[in-house]
Formats: sequence, C-alpha cells, structure tokens
Amino acid sequence: MSDHTTPATSVDRPASGAAPVLLTAGGLAAAFGVASCCGLPFLLATVGLSTAWLGGIAMLAAPHRTFLLAAAALCLLVGAILLWRQRASVCAPGSLCARPAVRSLTVVGLLFGLGLLYLGYAYA
Repeated sequence: MSDHTTPATSVDRPASGAAPVLLTAGGLAAAFGVASCCGLPFLLATVGLSTAWLGGIAMLAAPHRTFLLAAAALCLLVGAILLWRQRASVCAPGSLCARPAVRSLTVVGLLFGLGLLYLGYAYA
C-alpha cells in the first residue's frame, strides 16, 4: 500500500460579495411575480397609476404562486443572512462587498422585496 496523503486545504474566505446581491435580485423577481396578481395592482391603482401592463405577468405567475412565494421568501431570507454575515467578515479592497453603495442598494432591495412578498401573500 502506498502512503499517499493529500494535504487538507481549508480556506476561510468570506462569502462571495455577489451572493447576497444575486439572492436579493432573485427574491425581488419572485416576489414581484407573486404580487403582480392582486396586491401590486391595488397599490398602484391607489396612487393613480395604470396596472394594465401587469396582466400578462399575473397570468404567467398565477399558476406558480405557491412556488414563487416560497422561492421569494427563501431567496430574501438567505440573502439577508449572507449580507448580515458579510458585515463581520473582511472584504478585499475593490471587491463587490467593499462598496457601500452596493450594500445599501441590497438592503433597499431586501426591504422592497419583503414589501412585495407581503402584498402577494396578503392580497391573494
């Protein structure tokens, strides 16, 4: 028998800077699909905006409402957790997570996605 051992490589890297952004974008898209049926038209009509353009999106999203609701909740939750964990880690200079504008936009996207998710759940 040969004594062949492979060295253990354990790299402690912070989470990728793009992961929270991508999960937030996915959660926003899924939450928008869920809210396009009922909640978003009510909200937009309240402020005087037309909602006719949401008809096609609502027809595509309605059969998959349960899946979109779960996907939006999961993406937004994991995105928020990764963004929170990223705060404690050290970002490399020039990386995506080192830019305060990206972090701020991700937080705004998470809050907006949470609002859309509530609208989609409450008004369906």
